[in-house]
Amino acid sequence: MKKTIRDIDVNGKRCLVRVDYNVPMNAELKIVDDTRIVATLPTINYLVDHGAKVILCSHLGRPNGQVNTKLSLRPVLARLSKLLNKPISFAEDVLDKSTDEMVDRMQNGDILMLENIRFYKQEDENDPKFAKRLADLADIYVFEAFATAHRKHASTYGVASLLPSVIGFLVEQELQVFDKVLNNPEHPFVAILGGAKISDKLPVIENLLDKVDYILIGGGMAYTFIKAIGGNIGMSIIDNTKLDLAKEILDKAKEKGVKIMLPIDNVGAKEFSEDAETKLFNSGFFADDYQGMDIGPKTIKMFKKIIKKARTIVWNGPLGVYEYDKFKKGTNKIAKYVAKSKAISLIGGGDSIAAIQSLGVAKKVTHLSTGGGASLMLLQGKTLPCVELIEDI
Repeated sequence: MKKTIRDIDVNGKRCLVRVDYNVPMNAELKIVDDTRIVATLPTINYLVDHGAKVILCSHLGRPNGQVNTKLSLRPVLARLSKLLNKPISFAEDVLDKSTDEMVDRMQNGDILMLENIRFYKQEDENDPKFAKRLADLADIYVFEAFATAHRKHASTYGVASLLPSVIGFLVEQELQVFDKVLNNPEHPFVAILGGAKISDKLPVIENLLDKVDYILIGGGMAYTFIKAIGGNIGMSIIDNTKLDLAKEILDKAKEKGVKIMLPIDNVGAKEFSEDAETKLFNSGFFADDYQGMDIGPKTIKMFKKIIKKARTIVWNGPLGVYEYDKFKKGTNKIAKYVAKSKAISLIGGGDSIAAIQSLGVAKKVTHLSTGGGASLMLLQGKTLPCVELIEDI
């Protein structure tokens, strides 16, 4: 296991804490969901209570290396300050000497937040001088931004290469759950995979073939598999470059005794629209002018039976076109079944998590992962660059 903030003396030390405050905001720049902020409170409170000088670093949105006032972290600072019931200082420009002066004035237990780190193009480029600039502000680096763990950026990989580094409680929890699910699962182990891009999920399936008992496939990625076995998918989304690989994976699963369950019926429509007229099709028998938009009722029933007997569940990606209410039924039904199951459940991916949260059943799920890309990397059997730099206990 990686070293955590429990394993070092932080008293009087300047701790640069890379958090993930990339929270959704509305047109009035009000925070819509503060889940990611709340998730970091245990780590921040621990550091404050143990006398650290806490310097928070995060990105928000995609400013592409340009200052964008609509993506300022000031609203985040206000919300965090309220949650902690504690004042927080704010550094407008990490490159300005005023930031050094603010750090020098910090007392034990103080908190300073840096402005959006992606206002600097050097961040995404993992510029060594920029990474050193950030590292010079601190004595210890605390990685608490699991959703960025797959990226080699200056405030993640760069700083972790330069300072004594540990993980926070949120990252620790993420790693523990993934380790349990992937390396010591209870069986039957069921993976539920959806979403539009099959290229992201094929490596996941290949890695899981030696671990799971069932793989339930939905979403746009399902139609490449259906076409690979000779089905007519009409106008459904497809990656023609992955047909051979999809067929190969189905054959490999059969050899290993893993049951890959494709949809047996689908909700089809002629267009991506909330008002689109829908029609049910058995898999492989689409009308030429229709496309798949959601899994059908027979598929939902089939998936329910498998989920009900699962002891471990991993779910990543929606099972229909989740941006339209009309095509959320499959995803929402599966979310309810996962929440009701007695399995250890790990859910990643924005739409999968949104379904769980919208139904008010999040507390019935073992773990909602904060990292989309990072989750996928672990499910693919890969290591996370930033985490790899941190010493084991």
